[in-house]
Amino acid sequence: MTRVLVVDDQALVRQGLRLLLELGGIEVVGEAVDGESAVSAVADLRPDVVLMDLRMPGMGGVAATARVADATKVIALTTFDSDEDVAEVLRAGAVGFLLKDVTSDGLVEAVRRAAAGEPVVASEVLARMMGHFAAHPPVSPTMVPGLAELSDREREVLARIGAGRSNTEIAADLVISMATVKTHVRHIFAKLDLRDRAQAVVVARDAGLTR
Repeated sequence: MTRVLVVDDQALVRQGLRLLLELGGIEVVGEAVDGESAVSAVADLRPDVVLMDLRMPGMGGVAATARVADATKVIALTTFDSDEDVAEVLRAGAVGFLLKDVTSDGLVEAVRRAAAGEPVVASEVLARMMGHFAAHPPVSPTMVPGLAELSDREREVLARIGAGRSNTEIAADLVISMATVKTHVRHIFAKLDLRDRAQAVVVARDAGLTR
């Protein structure tokens, strides 16, 4: 059975998440009220997955994720007050993120997928995140490790991923086959050590490719 640690500073939220998970056959091994207690709980309880709130007093979810991501799978929970927090928690090592109004079935499925090593990205979060990044490009590009290894075509593909284009749309944009697009995406992910398209969106934005 998948073992989960729930981290949130609001008792009602923790109780609600626990109830939804347990009804779905997920074992909740513990709760934590902030990032510091979450780090300790991960060391003591060794959960398979941590549901991590981003905004908490003291150590927040991003800092806590960076501390525990090597030991467990972290799914960030957000009300989407700040798109930047979502980008930061992905950089810190989270395997994905969900909105707090996720359905019970969606929550249980996300936890099971994360435990199996799959990335978990709420489609509506990704769409809003890409929209925010398009409207708020970085003031100056960041040097992204591995970016120099990309070919010109791979940069074009990455830029379009950052703009929210699907593989089908990228193929049409660049007048190349779907198989070629998939090959480029696979190479981009390998060269930049990316897990999923959500991370690719963040990297494209950081590199200034989405302007």
